[in-house]
This record gives sequence, C-alpha cells and structure tokens, in this order.
Amino acid sequence: MKLCIAEKPSVAREIAKILGANIKKRGYFEGNGYLVTWTFGHLCTLKEPHDYKKELKRWQIHHLPIIPEKFSIKLKDNSGIAEQFGVIEHLISRSEVVINCGDAGQEGELIQRWVLQLAKCTIPVKRLWISSLTNEAIKEGFENLKEGSDFDNLYAAGSLRAIGDWLLGLNATRLYTLKYGGYKQLLSIGRVQTPTLALIVNRHLEIENFKPQKYWELNTIYKETTFASAKKKFKSVEEAQAIIDSIKEEEFEITDFTIKKGKEHPPKLFDLTSLQVECNKKFSLTADQTLKTIQSLYEKKLTSYPRVDTSYLPEDVYPKIKAILEKLTPYEKFITPLLAKKIRKSKKVFDNKKVTDHHAIIPTGNYPNNLGQNEKLVYDLVARHFIAAFSPDAQISNTTVNGKVKEVKFHATGKQILEPGWRVIFPKKAGGQDKILPDFEKGEKGPHKPTLQEKNTTAPKPYSEATLLRAMETAGKRVDKEALREVMKENGIGRPSTRAGIIETLFRRNYIERQRKSLAPTQTGIDLIAVIQNELLKSPELTGEWEKKLREIERGQYDPLTFMNELKAMVSELINTVKQSRVARKIAHVPVEETKPAKKAKRAKSAKAEIACPKCKEGKIIKGRNAYGCANFKNCKFTVPFVIDGKKVTARGLKKIVGEASLNKV
Repeated sequence: MKLCIAEKPSVAREIAKILGANIKKRGYFEGNGYLVTWTFGHLCTLKEPHDYKKELKRWQIHHLPIIPEKFSIKLKDNSGIAEQFGVIEHLISRSEVVINCGDAGQEGELIQRWVLQLAKCTIPVKRLWISSLTNEAIKEGFENLKEGSDFDNLYAAGSLRAIGDWLLGLNATRLYTLKYGGYKQLLSIGRVQTPTLALIVNRHLEIENFKPQKYWELNTIYKETTFASAKKKFKSVEEAQAIIDSIKEEEFEITDFTIKKGKEHPPKLFDLTSLQVECNKKFSLTADQTLKTIQSLYEKKLTSYPRVDTSYLPEDVYPKIKAILEKLTPYEKFITPLLAKKIRKSKKVFDNKKVTDHHAIIPTGNYPNNLGQNEKLVYDLVARHFIAAFSPDAQISNTTVNGKVKEVKFHATGKQILEPGWRVIFPKKAGGQDKILPDFEKGEKGPHKPTLQEKNTTAPKPYSEATLLRAMETAGKRVDKEALREVMKENGIGRPSTRAGIIETLFRRNYIERQRKSLAPTQTGIDLIAVIQNELLKSPELTGEWEKKLREIERGQYDPLTFMNELKAMVSELINTVKQSRVARKIAHVPVEETKPAKKAKRAKSAKAEIACPKCKEGKIIKGRNAYGCANFKNCKFTVPFVIDGKKVTARGLKKIVGEASLNKV
C-alpha cells in the first residue's frame, strides 16, 4: 500500500478522490492501493525544559541558560492528536512507501517530518510538491513525485528555525521575566517579535522627540503654470524674500522645454508580503486577515500557493497562461484583446533565477463561487494583477520645463497618459488625472508672479501594518526601489508566512495597539525595549543576518552544525551578559483582560440584544436562515456566514467582525 499524509483533512479528501481511495475509515481513506490520512497542523512540538529535567519546570534564574545536549520532540498533549497519530503509526506499518503530501513549504515539511520521525518511519518517503490544489495540479504532482531526501535541507532549515526560536525565546523570556517583570507579569521575548516591537517603539520615539523646523518654498507663476525654485528649501525668510525682491520686476525666461515619450510597465505579480501591503492600503485588512483569506482561496483551488516571497513565474508556466486567462470569464472585456494575439512574455514576469520552490500568487482559472466579502476583494486584486502582467505597457508623455529669472532657476513637470494599456484594468483613483502643461518655446520671456510659502518639517509617520510589513521585509531599512527591495528580502525579519502572526502576537501581549490605521506601542512595549540593552535581541539587521543563514542552509550553502553551535554560543553570551547587568527597572504592567465564558442562560439572553450594522449604520444584525445579516436587507447586503474557515462564528466572534465595542450587545 502507498500511504499519503496530507496536512489537513480537507486536502486529504481531495487527494483521496483523485486517487480513487473512496472508502472512508476512522482517520483515513482507503482504496485503489492507497491509504490517505492527515495531520491537522503541528501534531508534534519540541520538548519543554522539564521534559529533560523535572527541576527546570520551576523558573529560576540560576537554571539559565537552558541548552539541551540534544533536542527531542514529543506529541502535543491532546487526545484528538494522540488518536490521529495512532492512526498514522498503524498505517505506516501497513505501507511500503509514504508520500509526504504536506504543505509545500518549510513549515509544511517540518510538520510532516516530525510526525514521521516520532512514528519511527523506516520505509521510503516520496514528496508531492505542488503550487496549487486544482485536480490538474494534484494529478501532475503524483505523476512527478520527488524523493523525500531532496528536501533534507529544507527540513534542516525549518528544524533549526524552531530550535533557534526555542533557545532564544525560552531563555530570554524566563530571564527578563525573572529580572524585570512585575507580579504575575510575563515578559515575552522572541527572535522576530522583539526586533519588530523595537521598530514600532523607535518610530514612536522619533515622533515623540521630533521638533518641527520652519522652512520656505519659493515658486513663481508664469502663463498659469507654477514653477518651483531649483533650491527646494530656504532656511530663512530673509534669504527667500531677498531673492523675490531681486527677481519680481525681471522677466521669466524659458531655458529648456522637452517632451519625452515613455512607458509604464504593469505592476508586479504578488508575493505574500506585497499582497498584504496592498490589501491593508486598499481595504484596511490586517496582515493576518489577508493571509487567512488568500489561504482560503488556495484551499478552494482558486489561487496558487500563497506563502511565497517571489513575484516571478518560472518559464515553464508560460504555456499555461492562455488557458488560465480564457477561464477568467468575469474579466472577459480585458482578456479578449490579449487572446487575439500572442501572449506577452516579459522578463519582468518570467525569471527562473528568481523562483525557488514556488512562484508568485496567481489565479488558477477555476470560477469563483460563493465567496465571502474579503475573499471577493482579495481574489479580484490577484486576478487583475495577473491580467495586467500580460497587458500592454501604458504609453506616457513626460514634459519638463526649465526657466530662470536672472540667475535664479525654476522648473515644472507634467505627465500625460497617451495610451492607458494595463491601466484600464484598475479602477481610476480620485484625483489621478493628468497634469498637462501648455506648450512653451525655448527663449520666450514674460512677466511672472513669485510667491513664498512658509512650511514646517514633518515627523515620520507611525507604522501602519502595510509599512511595518515592508520594514520587516527589509530589516528596518527604508527601501523605495523595487530592485533593491528584492535584494533585501534575503535579510528580512521573519518569513512572509510568519509576519502576520508576529504582529498579532504583539497585540495579544499588549505590547502594541491600533490607533485608527496606525500601530502604536503601549507603555509596556516601550519599557520592555528600553530595558533590553543587548542589541542582538532588538536589532532588525542582526535578526536579518540570522534569517539569511537559514535561507543559505535551505539552499545547502551553510553548515547546519555550524549554525547550531553559533546559536548556543550566542544564547549563552546573551544570558550571562544580562544576568550581570545592573539595570534596575520594572516594566509597566497592564494585565490583558480575559473575558470569562458566559453561562448558557446569560448567553441566550444576550443573543437577543442588538448590534448596529457596520455597513449602512441603520439596520441591526439579525440571525437569518443561512447567515447573520442586516435587518435592512432590502437595501443593505451585509452578511456574516455562520461558519468561517471551518469554524463556527460565536457571539464573541460576531462582535469582533462587526466592530462592536461591547460584547454585552451581542
């Protein structure tokens, strides 16, 4: 028998259907020579300190650092997990080969390998490696199974990541809690979460300590066109006014007038981070909401594998592009012109050198039905970017006009879109019209009207989730150019798939809070970063270097044993340094409120209370036949399904979704 192990029941069900394993058993499917079972996320975890030595269960500073000679794993303490693991053990004993059908990424590889390791699997292992869950992709994947050993480096990197997080997080959390925490206060420290918090705190302090400075801008108006001074800022009004006095009676002269035609290339396809950034900007979705939504679209076979850090496609995908475009019928008016000629093949889209395990996020071509609101928004964004990638460049005209009065130089620029090209695919933004300049002739002269405007320097903006994700991607360095951003990805903080979870962890720990669309640190978060003197814990650059080495291990370019020894030495040095520190400071402690489960009687009573509809602000949310929805349903289509991502929406969950301030109103 061949045993297929998927990462979740829903994927196992799809694989079983395709393989003809149609007999449903407890914990698996069987048929046609196949056994198909599943895990559900992490069944296994690294052992805790007290699993190695019982006395380590008690938190004491003299126990630190805790560094096991050899790391081991154990089954999570859960009866359902124990039962499913027993099923997997039994099925391994019946099989000649295991086909690892876990999520095709580092975490997916780790989940499955740990299960096989704990089950003492000795039979050969093959690997199903696919980028989408369509029937075609699964069939093609089974026709081209890879050797399990091909992914040993991927597993080594995932394993070392988990061990590194355990070593640093556990030791540092115990140390800082014992040394600086208040009564019943846990100070959580993490390899990625602490540098991320430091980014937010440092930006907050920059804003707090910012002192605006006045400056003046000199402009002049000639032929109803505003020209800016070549010297952008004047530090004193006297200097600027002296220039105005010297030129106001003189004629303005055009010294150069050029019109250059150019092109605007389509936007890049999405990697996970750029999708999260765009969804936060456009729809105010959090990074976590976007990740869950695109994961759901992937599991519904509508989009490709989402946890990727590349915006390119491999060249072998090119032959499939036409078929995918043909299936995107809701966008027929954009696609028909593309299908009338050869599909465009650009190096900005197809580049084998910039694709590793998975390619950019693209639609599969399956028709989207019964999508939730967030799913519709995210799918539409992915689909439009995909179509744009094969659309013509936008043709533009850039106008530059230079002028002078005496020796004082001025300039003005304009832009006109001649052919919209790919731009027709995206709804026009308000205020996004062309800036068209009148025609000028070199050497022409005439009267002008100089003006002086007083301004103030502005503080940096607080991070939003979009800008924080970009900062995590580039290890805190501000990077505006796309090409440089691609290079910096190697040294980013965390992985695309983990960044949303890190941000959510900071909220749960009460280290940060939302202020409208901005992220701000709490006093606890500020105090924690202040007390951490060791740069290793809060430096985005150093954390980025660690991330780079893990990527090199994944590619077989760095020795895992060397990395492990570096980890142990680093943690030992950190712990001993902080132990000897004489910084005496306690950290502000605001306990995170936990809502106790309501009794059944109270829950039933509160269910009758009303929640205002967040969309129309007029109706109340009521329970319908198939979903919660607005009572004003004739005019307002706001709904919340009873089940989201396989989980029943509770009263608390409903309150969170509609944004009510009080749980008692649900």
